[in-house]
Amino acid sequence: MKIALLGYGRMGKTIEQIALNKGHEIVLKVDENTVNYDITIADVAIDFSIPSVAFNNISTCLKNNVPVVSGTTGWLDKFDDAVALCKQHNGGFIYASNFSLGVNIFFELNETLAKMMKNLEQYQISMEEIHHTKKLDAPSGTAITLAEDIIKHSNKSNWALNVTKTDTEIPIVAKRIPDVPGTHTVEYSSQVDTIEIKHTAHNRDGFAQGAVVAAEWLVGKKGLFTMKDVLGLK
Repeated sequence: MKIALLGYGRMGKTIEQIALNKGHEIVLKVDENTVNYDITIADVAIDFSIPSVAFNNISTCLKNNVPVVSGTTGWLDKFDDAVALCKQHNGGFIYASNFSLGVNIFFELNETLAKMMKNLEQYQISMEEIHHTKKLDAPSGTAITLAEDIIKHSNKSNWALNVTKTDTEIPIVAKRIPDVPGTHTVEYSSQVDTIEIKHTAHNRDGFAQGAVVAAEWLVGKKGLFTMKDVLGLK
């Protein structure tokens, strides 16, 4: 499989090593200084760029019939435009706030727990996410996904960053600490006890492995997909 890497930072380099170890070929490495590249030489593209260029990267792929997997967060104000482009060009597109297998299992646990807690109003919901200091967006895309999945099964209407607990919002605390790949905690607290689920990433390999697996799965497919499709969780 010929892979284009859109974004060649730490995640891009980790993806490169995992892809090469699996026998794939990296035919293109694009960073902020790359211009006039030919995306059509790739069978699939993996985008781990930055929020300001992610949508342009995805658009370029979809317009040129190259399936694209994106793990960049912080650009989702244009997500609906990307979906429209995917449909318009009959492309293949997977976006995930987190490609880690463990995190996607954590997403499923989070939804299941939210359903169980829905009518237990004595519990206050809160979340915390911790990432490395180079992460540009806050809260993380993973935290937003967790919050949105809780909202679907609760009386909460929104999430809010770094606020005190309210009746309508899920408060998310975002911390930036050097060399932390990613930790996410969901807490239900009452006067008598606390229920907590937590996922801690030890390194970036899980994210990168999942992105390569998603790219392998996407080649030859048309449509908009998620990691639930890739992992058979639907």
